[in-house]
Amino acid sequence: MWRRLQTLFQRKFKISLLFLLLLALLVHLVMDFALPAAHKPCSCNTKAPKATGVPSGSPMLSGLKKLSLRILQDFSGSNSSLEKISQLQGAGLHARTGELWVQHQQEGGNAGRTKESKLATLFEHPLYNIPIPEVTEKDKLFVVNPMEKFSLRSSRSDEWVSSSKAETLLPTGKTAYDTYPTWLKFHVGINRYELYPRWDPLLPTLLQDLATQRIISSVQKSGGTQLKLIMTFPNYGQALFKPMKQTRDQETPVDFFYFSDFERHNAEIAAFHLDRILDFRRIPPVSGRLVNITKEIRDITTDKKLAKTFFISPAGNICFYGECSYYCSTEHALCGKPDQLEGSMAALLPDKTLAKRRSWRSPWRRSYHKSKKAEWELNPNYCARVRETPPYDRGHRLLDLIDMTILDFLMGNMDRHHYETFEKFGNDTFLLHLDNGRGFGTHSRDELSILAPLQQCCSIKKSTYLRLQLLATQPYRLSDLLREALATDPLAPILSEPHLRALDRRLGKVLVEVGHCLARAAHPDEVLVDDVGSWV
Repeated sequence: MWRRLQTLFQRKFKISLLFLLLLALLVHLVMDFALPAAHKPCSCNTKAPKATGVPSGSPMLSGLKKLSLRILQDFSGSNSSLEKISQLQGAGLHARTGELWVQHQQEGGNAGRTKESKLATLFEHPLYNIPIPEVTEKDKLFVVNPMEKFSLRSSRSDEWVSSSKAETLLPTGKTAYDTYPTWLKFHVGINRYELYPRWDPLLPTLLQDLATQRIISSVQKSGGTQLKLIMTFPNYGQALFKPMKQTRDQETPVDFFYFSDFERHNAEIAAFHLDRILDFRRIPPVSGRLVNITKEIRDITTDKKLAKTFFISPAGNICFYGECSYYCSTEHALCGKPDQLEGSMAALLPDKTLAKRRSWRSPWRRSYHKSKKAEWELNPNYCARVRETPPYDRGHRLLDLIDMTILDFLMGNMDRHHYETFEKFGNDTFLLHLDNGRGFGTHSRDELSILAPLQQCCSIKKSTYLRLQLLATQPYRLSDLLREALATDPLAPILSEPHLRALDRRLGKVLVEVGHCLARAAHPDEVLVDDVGSWV
């Protein structure tokens, strides 16, 4: 009897255990079908670890180069194209010109404004719709590896997920391009003819990133005459930070030499927007930003030389001065209020190991001497020699340099000693207008010697001349356009009204110089080099 009860109990126990296992399996299956999203990790919401600074040789930065090398392949190594970028640019052609930029302005605090945007009207003008040549594979700075996706392994890792593993971290239908952060999309969009397109949907997002992305590393940039910092973001993007050294209403003292002038953060911001209004698009995007010296520089820097220069001023403000050739001393320290400091954040160009750049000495470089003059200042026929010297003896290089000269004159920038180009494109490409911090230093006087290339060569692109004429008219007044563009910046107002009025005055002087050239020329074509054809 006892043996029979024992056997019965064992059977019931096994049946009960089996039933419980089946029930657990059923519940698990129901949860899988009902809540599929709960088991899919989303890398976009993963919190990055709190950084304590990233040295230049850290795994983070080396990982960035490794990923970039995988994603950005040389043209000779791949036949793939930037299909996604072409789609974005093509879509922009069908959109209302300037619409995305106006939307960005509204998001920046102008949503209540009902007045029509002059910028939007400008970008609808035929002169701002002249197409660039067709961009072929060889005209792209990078060719994207379509199989390489961008994703962090985890919140505690600086390594990258391989293509196969990244597939499981992304929503269905995402392409490799969709996984790239905005700074990387900016890099792969660069081509022979422009740094970024007129209708670039990425531009508002990139400017927003520069102004708001969390800073996880701050180190001093080597080289240069004044203090600059390289800021790193959690998405591996980087920006060049130039701190505020002067208030907006301060002018460069008349006794200062051009090579000892301060570099101004607001000049970098204004130069980017002015360059875009002139339709050059040769300056990387720049945004203003208010930086916390304590949390976003001092506490996270791994730069020992920089770290030694922090101190608290008698007023209780946090200050630092770094190491550089000019103005890096206790007497010229950068101080917060008490630790808040304005500055410009410029998107960095691709690393030179990935996209080599060539530096060119400007033929109209100044002597950078207190008493000596450069040859072009003594020889009025200097341009004839330049025209016979490569790369100015063919193509549009000289005309591009004159474009840059006009930009510099409008800003009052006398410090254009070099310019750069992307080596891949040879001599047939645009000039990079970098390092504009010594612009907008004075509004009460105009330095006509900056226009020497235009005065001596008496040549200008027809498209540039026509746009300058347009910007001198009441509906498209240059000062109004730049005022509107700068109103979107987080640090607005960027320029004082006297600087904006000086732009209109200087624009008039550029047109007068071209008028003098036209009056002396036998035919207008000798001065106005046609680059628009039948488009205008």
